[in-house]
Amino acid sequence: MKVKEVKSYHVLFYGSPSGYHTNRAQVSLYDSSGNVIAYVRFNDPGMFFENDYVQNGVIRMHLPSSMFENVLDVLRNEEPVYIYYASGRAFLGTSLEPIGEGE
Repeated sequence: MKVKEVKSYHVLFYGSPSGYHTNRAQVSLYDSSGNVIAYVRFNDPGMFFENDYVQNGVIRMHLPSSMFENVLDVLRNEEPVYIYYASGRAFLGTSLEPIGEGE
């Protein structure tokens, strides 16, 4: 699968003790045309944890809830941000950046 650049995102939290569809929260990632390219889903300890997968070209990435703030920090403060799927797992990250660049 090719690398996709993330241009915008949407955050959704799920209430109740069990969350929704085994997830506690979800961040939807979009390309420059407003198309969904990935869902990053978060699970609390003890919740069922799905494997990452791709369905109809949309990546589903699953992370522990403890990673939620880190993901939001990257989405808010870094550019460009990319997501891709390889070797049975999803990858979310930045491009090479110079040290000391600052925000």
